[in-house]
Amino acid sequence: MRRTCSCLLTFVVVALAAQTARADQITDWNETMFRAGLVGGTTPLVITRVAAIVQASVFDAVNGIARRYTPIHVAPAAPAGASRDAAAVQAAYATLVQLYPAQKATFDARLAVSLAVIGTQESAAAIASGRAWGQTVADAILAWRSTDGFTPAPPPFLGGTAVGQWRPTPPAFAPGAGPQFAYMTPWAILSPSQFRPAGPPALTSTRYAVEFNETKTMGSATSATRTPDQTVASWFWASGTASFIWNTLAVSLIDRSKSDDDFDHESHGRKHRSSLDNARLLAVLNVAIADAAIGCWEAKYNYTFWRPVTAIPLASTDGNPATIEDPAWTPLFATPAHPEYPSGHSCLSGAAGAVLAASFGEKTHFTVESDLMPGVFRSFKSFSSALEEVKNARIFAGIHFRAATDDGQAIGASVADYVLDHTAQPVH
Repeated sequence: MRRTCSCLLTFVVVALAAQTARADQITDWNETMFRAGLVGGTTPLVITRVAAIVQASVFDAVNGIARRYTPIHVAPAAPAGASRDAAAVQAAYATLVQLYPAQKATFDARLAVSLAVIGTQESAAAIASGRAWGQTVADAILAWRSTDGFTPAPPPFLGGTAVGQWRPTPPAFAPGAGPQFAYMTPWAILSPSQFRPAGPPALTSTRYAVEFNETKTMGSATSATRTPDQTVASWFWASGTASFIWNTLAVSLIDRSKSDDDFDHESHGRKHRSSLDNARLLAVLNVAIADAAIGCWEAKYNYTFWRPVTAIPLASTDGNPATIEDPAWTPLFATPAHPEYPSGHSCLSGAAGAVLAASFGEKTHFTVESDLMPGVFRSFKSFSSALEEVKNARIFAGIHFRAATDDGQAIGASVADYVLDHTAQPVH
């Protein structure tokens, strides 16, 4: 029995030593957050708020010790000598427990592992001080966002039956999702409508007819012109959560930047990134995505434009002789339950792509993976090429017209530029 215990202790020590060598608590807890979202059934829209809460807390906790950047919300006030990693871990843990209380046992186990790793490198006093500060930051950000308008949810939004107006779509005919995101308090931008686009093309315009016919042809469930690869891409970007895809890519690029062999020296990334560097990148990324979602939903519920699944069967009512109705037309997959213009995925991906391009370089080569299509990957030679595929995927799926994807991506890029210029700025 004594020999068994000794061997087990040796195994634990070796395992901890190995994990210490490769551990990055910032990215580890980012991955934990998205696993929690998947287990908790969090929607792609709501996860934007969750990720911003967690990553803003982690950044303000680490920055409160390092004091190198302006805070997202909590002014730097950590005690001297506090552990940055312990502060980050506690901030992530505390926010996740509040957001997903049913998963507390999982977070407790993850916390124990993180603290064991940190304990091989830092003193008990530094860890205790860091954890206390991380908890303070998490509490402050949770309190701040508790009044952001996310709750209570407004009455169900059912749209209307006027020509061009959104109404619940088949097969579920569900009310519009997330109407409160249209007026929620932004994280960094000045107001939800700050980057509101001009709106969809007029129903009687040539542009509308061109875009209508593109979606009708390419986005049909039985399209003979959509290629197999375009079909795969459409399913990939629909099945995956935008926040997960871009955060997972960010983590992989952070890991790549640690390797001399794999690192693209033409990009703007840096080797030997610190925990503060990683916390700042993930915070800026998710604040930009969260504000892009708010700006996007403000525009959606301002214009309340109909979806192709409604517009194509009712084309005889739109006053445009170049659009021909098809009562039997169906999209490649089920239409999301919210207004068509602008495209949510394009808004979120546009913001994420702009942040990551600014950090690692536009022409970075990368591969992305989905949280819901294991084993399916998409590879790109630049961020712009990935964003172009996102736009096409929404059209080829039959759920958007091109104006919605073009203008959605523009919203995301504008939000990202604003966030990059105004959030977590160097203090010197």
